[in-house]
Amino acid sequence: MDLTGIIGLIISFALMLFFGLGSTSNIPLFIDVPSIAIVVGCTAMCLVCSYPPGFWKTLPGFLKMYILVQERDLPGTINTIISLAERGRREGLLALDNSLEDIKDPFLKKGIQLAVDAIDRAVIENVLEVEMEKIDERHKFNIGFFENMGAVAPAFGMFGTMIGLILMLSNMNDPTTIGPAMAICLITTFYGLILVNTVAVPIITKLKIRHTEEMAEKRVIMDGVLAVQAGENPKVMMYKLISHLDPSTRAEFEAAREKGKGKDEDA
Repeated sequence: MDLTGIIGLIISFALMLFFGLGSTSNIPLFIDVPSIAIVVGCTAMCLVCSYPPGFWKTLPGFLKMYILVQERDLPGTINTIISLAERGRREGLLALDNSLEDIKDPFLKKGIQLAVDAIDRAVIENVLEVEMEKIDERHKFNIGFFENMGAVAPAFGMFGTMIGLILMLSNMNDPTTIGPAMAICLITTFYGLILVNTVAVPIITKLKIRHTEEMAEKRVIMDGVLAVQAGENPKVMMYKLISHLDPSTRAEFEAAREKGKGKDEDA
């Protein structure tokens, strides 16, 4: 579980409380129910009007990407693909049918299944690319939800500011109305900025990182599956696939492979 987002949110509010507000006794000054209703309520209703009912069923599952960390062992995936390639070279692609049950990644399993079924390379590539495109579209659509939140919240903050100014300027002859109107005028903008910078922006950033990591993994798998289908030399395939790794991880991977090779020779 990735708690950095939640911890960051708590620390952000703590810093605002203890350093921005000057004293906890000032907290009531920054709580205004009408302003919360304008910014949070109107932002929520705008998003409800913008998205179909089916979207709201998928949103909780997508938010898990922000809180839950899906471990991506790219070096382990590359090792699996190389092992499949080595077996395919020794025993033929049909022998990989017995290895399908041991493959945990659905995307890799589908690709190897297509290769075992002697599907044409172009067709395999097209099937895997279409699946990657659909994942990309789905993720971007969901990330767009929070981008829209980040665009709408400040707008409603300014909307509340204009309401406060109108109320204040239309009742300048009554000093008792100036304070509440001025509160709505300023606090709505404050709430809009909080909603954007402590909620929307962090979620958008982290989801984009998760998306990039997943798509990079899918690209490695697709390249590996196509190499297995073509019967490429496993060593050449390894160098091709590890080019996707960062330099330090690549060095560790090669060292581990050499170490494992040395143990096999000793045995």
